[in-house]
Amino acid sequence: MDSTGRDRALLSSVVFAVLFAQLLLYPGLPDLVMALGATPADWAGGVGDILDAGMWFLTAEFVGGIVVVILWGALSDASGVRVSLTAVGAAVGALCYLLIAILPSLVSLPYSGILGLRFIQGAATIGAFSLAITTLMDLDGGHGQNMGAAGLAIGAGAAVGSPVGGQLYTIGPLVPLLGSAVLMGCAAALVTQVTDRTPGTTTSVTASLASLRTVPELAIPYALGFIDRMTAGFFALVGTVYFQATFDLGAAGTGILLGAFFVPFALLQYPLGRLSDRIGRVIPVAIGSLAYGGAVIAVFYMPTPVTAGVGMALVGVLGALVAPATMALVTDLAHADARGAAMGGFNVFGSLGFLGGFVIGATVAATYGFKTAFFVVGLSEIAIAVVALPLLLRLDIPAFPWR
Repeated sequence: MDSTGRDRALLSSVVFAVLFAQLLLYPGLPDLVMALGATPADWAGGVGDILDAGMWFLTAEFVGGIVVVILWGALSDASGVRVSLTAVGAAVGALCYLLIAILPSLVSLPYSGILGLRFIQGAATIGAFSLAITTLMDLDGGHGQNMGAAGLAIGAGAAVGSPVGGQLYTIGPLVPLLGSAVLMGCAAALVTQVTDRTPGTTTSVTASLASLRTVPELAIPYALGFIDRMTAGFFALVGTVYFQATFDLGAAGTGILLGAFFVPFALLQYPLGRLSDRIGRVIPVAIGSLAYGGAVIAVFYMPTPVTAGVGMALVGVLGALVAPATMALVTDLAHADARGAAMGGFNVFGSLGFLGGFVIGATVAATYGFKTAFFVVGLSEIAIAVVALPLLLRLDIPAFPWR
């Protein structure tokens, strides 16, 4: 393997570890939040209150990421350094996961203090995540191939995280947090072995941020990324509660259903990312999003856990078609010396989308029911595809390279 291939594998491993660590916590979220000191009364009112209590724990992480992710990217652009910053983010994330797990047993820490640590953990881990992907953008090879490698790592981490997390919860509600700390520590160590290929430096962090205004076309992949991540956030919280309430599943069974989505989502991203280098971004992004939205709605109508698993697998296949092509579109459009800020912007919208999946999905499900929530999320994906198609065709990228 040449140095580029080696670094691609190492960076993908870092992205994998971050997502693995994050998804370990999701299958048993109600048990985790209770163990960390959420008020028991918060859980007494049924599905709506369960959604609300879990929502704040998830929200704290993503708000932390949203606040700082563009600054992580702009700092890497301005300094010409990504690898060291990625290692710092991963190490701080590991420490925060560990503190969340052990502090409640050592000191009297209110739940608001746990949420504060969760906020810092989110701010740190998004730096490791976004900068690892940006460093992949710096590698030689097709943008679809490199973003396919990132997508493979994202999907694989999430696919493994859900079922493994479900099993760890059977040992104890805080055990997944310890696992997340170990994974982030491994990510910090791995990334130090990567050669930093940051393509140059801008004059300042401000200049890197200002460069985003010169490429308004980035709004297209940002909007697509927002909606795509919203569906993932929806399934992470609302989907978990829906599957448990509808099919009477525990954390382990829920983890398997979530894994039915993430396994094909992971395995197909690299080949489908390379496919987008050959056929262009339009078909994977626009047509894929239309089908993806329909598949999300279809999951609600699956009558058994087995058929729901089949529906989730279909959602995963279509998500694997859309995701790497969308990230590659960011690389297609961004200036080479502002890739960190550009990918940071993409991850801001992605984190907002994930957060929207929690908040919008939980609010709609609690107020109007699960069926309406599935339709709101699925139709949002269809709508963004319809809006994006004519805009994609106007971009200065090879829409249909075979012509």
